[in-house]
Amino acid sequence: MKLLIVDDEELTRIGLINSIDWESLGIFTLFQAEDGVSGLRIAREVRPEIILCDVRMPRMNGIELVERLEKLLPNSAFIFMSGYSDKEYLKAAIRLKAINYVEKPLDPAEVAATIKEAYHCVRQNMKTVKNELFYSREGDSSFAAALTQPYKVSRETIAALAKELKIKLTPSLSVTSFVVKVEQSQADLNHMNQILTDLEIFLSYSCNRVYYISKYIQYHIFHILSPAPLSSPSMDRIGAFLKKCFQQTCAFYISKGETYTGISKAYDSYASAVSLMQSSFFFDSGTYFTPEKKMTVNTEKPGNGSYNRYVVLLSEAVLSKDLNTVKDLLLQLHHEFYQQKNIFPHEARDLYYKLFMVLEDCRQQLRLAPATEPENAMKLLENCFSFNKLHDKLTQKAELLFEAARSYMPDNSTIFLIKDYIHTHYHNDSLSVRDIGNEVFLSASYVCTYFNETGQTINQYLTEYRLKKAKELLADPGYQIADISLKVGYSNGNYFSKSFKKLTGLSPSDYREKMLK
Repeated sequence: MKLLIVDDEELTRIGLINSIDWESLGIFTLFQAEDGVSGLRIAREVRPEIILCDVRMPRMNGIELVERLEKLLPNSAFIFMSGYSDKEYLKAAIRLKAINYVEKPLDPAEVAATIKEAYHCVRQNMKTVKNELFYSREGDSSFAAALTQPYKVSRETIAALAKELKIKLTPSLSVTSFVVKVEQSQADLNHMNQILTDLEIFLSYSCNRVYYISKYIQYHIFHILSPAPLSSPSMDRIGAFLKKCFQQTCAFYISKGETYTGISKAYDSYASAVSLMQSSFFFDSGTYFTPEKKMTVNTEKPGNGSYNRYVVLLSEAVLSKDLNTVKDLLLQLHHEFYQQKNIFPHEARDLYYKLFMVLEDCRQQLRLAPATEPENAMKLLENCFSFNKLHDKLTQKAELLFEAARSYMPDNSTIFLIKDYIHTHYHNDSLSVRDIGNEVFLSASYVCTYFNETGQTINQYLTEYRLKKAKELLADPGYQIADISLKVGYSNGNYFSKSFKKLTGLSPSDYREKMLK
């Protein structure tokens, strides 16, 4: 919580700040003000949960300050500091329902005990408000869900919920729906609650209401109801406010539906917002779609022949090691899909999956070691929120392939196949020479003899490769060392640590500590 200390004596403020272990009381942010006027200004800005203020101060005393803050901060706790002679002030403090008061000269232990009491009081207030808000929003979300269905289907539900929620369904009622699509991995319930609260406050100044529902995790629908039709600039201010809220939290797209009059037209507004959102994948993240704003888009849809052309040409260019042609092809590809409204996202993903597979096939034909971890291309593509991200993944894979081609000295075909099998299966703790031999159609003993020509045994190469991957994972503090051990093919954590220390001279934990300094 945040605490504001208001006292005209600087020594009192500094003494309090330095003599109490605030964090142990749940206070992590402290503010101070020299009088009531300054205290009022700071309280409006930072909204502290607890205010500790002197009764007697110049310009505005503590009683006047709390009188002004009661409506602004209804769930905050107020504590007065006063001298023995301030009895009249204390009577006023009791009328204001101040949680407590502490007498001057101040005893830090007494102040700490009072703050602790205030902390629990505020927590209880917050819990009550949260429960009330939860039940209120439950009804609101049911109403919002009904507005996403055709009126002939949801008419009775809308009427019943409107009566229960005391919503006046007047003929002049204006409805506009906003749809926000967010990146699935970044969706956060706490952020959404905060955004909805901020939007409710923003709309309250103009007597508008918002009814919100979430669909399929990624989609957030906001129905804006107004007593009378709003102007286009007014609606765009709401859209700009929503955009600003989401910019602080995650990647997103936002679309505004047509504005309609009458609750029977609510579904039409929602449907028009959904329609605008359908081609969002091919636009830049953060794009705001409106019915009034016509995007400059590609109109010609490439046919299947065009798709196949990219598959063939990319393969030929990579195998010829023609980097310039590959770059030109990728630019042409981006131009065909970017801001395209006549193609479905799954069509782009299907083509890009084929192109990923083309690059992987070329890598094997050129006998190049994988530049990165073996990846599930389908999963990688499905996780791309926008076309630009999808295209960037393909471009990055092509660049890494050419980088590997420049620096890699290819082995003969059998050695390459052996190494490639190790690169793909090193995480399997039961990987054996027999498995590798079966892959290259050689006996286990002959595989060992054959590989020894590289100057290493297969086991030496496998160990070094596993520990190389371990080093990469240790650079990420999000991985536990026990998990890393399993990821690189060691089911025994102690054996992993011994092998790692033998190769590097450091234990895995010491290596990580050195890396992250």
